[in-house]
Amino acid sequence: MRRTGDQVGVPELEPEVFDSAIVAVALTAGSDHRLVYFNEAFQELFGTRPEGVPAREGFPEPTAARWIVMMDEVFRDHRARQVTSPRTTVGTWPGAPGGRHFVYSCSPVVSRQHGPGVLTVAVDTTRQVEAARRVEHLSEERHEALQRYEALLSAVPQIVWLMKPDGAITELVRGFEEFTGSPWRPVIDEHWLSAVHPYDRRKLAKAWNEASGGDPSFFVCTFRLRTASGEYRHVQSRAVPIVRDGVTVEWIGATADIEDQWRNRLRERLLARVTTVTAAADVPQAFAAVTAAVVPELTDACVICLLPSPDVAAVGEGLTATRVASTAREGLPPVPPISDLPYGIGSVVQRVVDSRRPEMLTFPAGRAPAGVLPELSMEWLRTARATSLTIVPLVIDAAVVAYAVAVGCADSPPPGPADLALFGEVLHEVREPLRQALELQRTRHTALTLQRALLTPTPRVPGAELAAHYQPASRTEEIGGDWYDALVLPDGTVTLTIGDIAGHDLEAATAMSQLRSMLRVIVYDRRGTHSPARALSRLDRVTEGLGIAPLVTAVHAGLTPRPGGGWHAAWSNAGHPPPLLLPAGAAPRYLQSAHADLPLCVAPQLPRTTCHHDLSSGDILLLYTDGLIEVPGRDLSDGMAELAAHAEAARADGATLTELCARLLAAVDDRRDDAAVIGFRPLPQVLTAG
Repeated sequence: MRRTGDQVGVPELEPEVFDSAIVAVALTAGSDHRLVYFNEAFQELFGTRPEGVPAREGFPEPTAARWIVMMDEVFRDHRARQVTSPRTTVGTWPGAPGGRHFVYSCSPVVSRQHGPGVLTVAVDTTRQVEAARRVEHLSEERHEALQRYEALLSAVPQIVWLMKPDGAITELVRGFEEFTGSPWRPVIDEHWLSAVHPYDRRKLAKAWNEASGGDPSFFVCTFRLRTASGEYRHVQSRAVPIVRDGVTVEWIGATADIEDQWRNRLRERLLARVTTVTAAADVPQAFAAVTAAVVPELTDACVICLLPSPDVAAVGEGLTATRVASTAREGLPPVPPISDLPYGIGSVVQRVVDSRRPEMLTFPAGRAPAGVLPELSMEWLRTARATSLTIVPLVIDAAVVAYAVAVGCADSPPPGPADLALFGEVLHEVREPLRQALELQRTRHTALTLQRALLTPTPRVPGAELAAHYQPASRTEEIGGDWYDALVLPDGTVTLTIGDIAGHDLEAATAMSQLRSMLRVIVYDRRGTHSPARALSRLDRVTEGLGIAPLVTAVHAGLTPRPGGGWHAAWSNAGHPPPLLLPAGAAPRYLQSAHADLPLCVAPQLPRTTCHHDLSSGDILLLYTDGLIEVPGRDLSDGMAELAAHAEAARADGATLTELCARLLAAVDDRRDDAAVIGFRPLPQVLTAG
């Protein structure tokens, strides 16, 4: 390439190389476009023109004005241009043939003899245009195919080449050696194809075979070509066959660098894909959307590992990570299943975390250095014949919260700087939704910790079996409002409470802890006979006065042993689902109240009702939250019927009360809400000798 003034990057050529070319070629010099060279094919198409005169004088016909304007633009900004719709010669110049159709392109060039100028290449399309006119009566599909064929007759003049049917190829406009760092080879062979990206060779061969096989048609293929620096850039080759007497005598084509356009389109696609992260319900789902977005366009496989937050990490222990998402391209072994087990990170990842800078490792196929990923992932790297690992930290709010590992496999080259920059851009784009997902996860962890700390084991009750079970929601945001409690009073009365606070967050979990504690105080410090309705009324007034919660439903029950055996149950229901009774010798039924009391925090001044029922030995009384019966899109009565059926089936199987409670929670497949259940069963009275 010659560097003259602002002509850097413009091809330098000797025009005589085009003497025998079958396409029309003309060379002009200077800003006035003096015609300094044209070959025989040009003369046949446009007639003899005077050399050495400006183009405006040598081509006075009005139809040449657009060509001259195009040459002005090419000479000014050094960018090639083309006209792909056929033009027609009118024959106004002496000796010029009329009625000939052609397409043409203009490229900036520099010649040693004439300096900067413009190279015009015109392709005679008369035969194709006339053929198209002759077959206008054919189907519309055939007509559109011909139009596409004509539109592609002119190739982008970057690296222009001419190829014979036997594979011999000539570079008409040089640029291959400068682009690839390798000399031009006169034959398409395996050495020539070695500059093509390994993953694109099959695609390139297939596209060529389809274009050249049978009736030759235009050829177009986008692939990656190795540059002189060793990196790969996307190029696009276009070629059209030259047919004479029904025989393809040669192909003329061009190969242009389209890396910038390709990368811009890829960036748009990737950023469009990662918008799904904003809809992610939890951290693993959010990170899975990221890995799915970058595979296979940027990397063969991608793994994301989550680091513990500072408030969760154990003090004094080495840093650990948990693999939360992984995706591999088609053709690689299936990725290992996700595991919640943490693993100790190695020195490489520690450097990345400390420096907050990406780090790349390259190694022989299948021989990744130990300790970078968990052993299960390392085994996958060996099977997939991994050759490179690029570790990229994900920084949110000045802290490294996770790191992504881009994996190159087999003969795939490591990602280049542009790939890493785009990968980093994708990770940067998802920082805000990931921050929200991580914050939601931390809130969930705190709420669960608080809730489980308060949901203490049920006490031992002489003469009865008592069990309870709690299960958080399967969705991250639904956590924190349900609770149960059981308390044995000094007189032997057992109190059971089940409740649900409006809201599913840390605030709801905090309110739950306050209500639970206050009800315990109210019940334990009662005056006179225990009355569930009186206890809930007092709790309602306190909750309303202190503004602890917006809305609370609850069932509070007191169970006292009867002198002759069995237990007496008294309960008050504040807008909660009714208790479920499984009589020892009858079908399950719900204990519906004749009068429905309002939830707490609605009207504290209204009186509340206490209901009564005697429990015999073997009866089971269940209090539960609505997470066991509410299913989106289904009637509440259906959920209640299913709960009763599951409870009856568990009892028929001989399940203990603890097993029965666990089975009721496990029966809900997609739990959108957290759920709790507490059960009470009187035991047969044991008679002792007096």
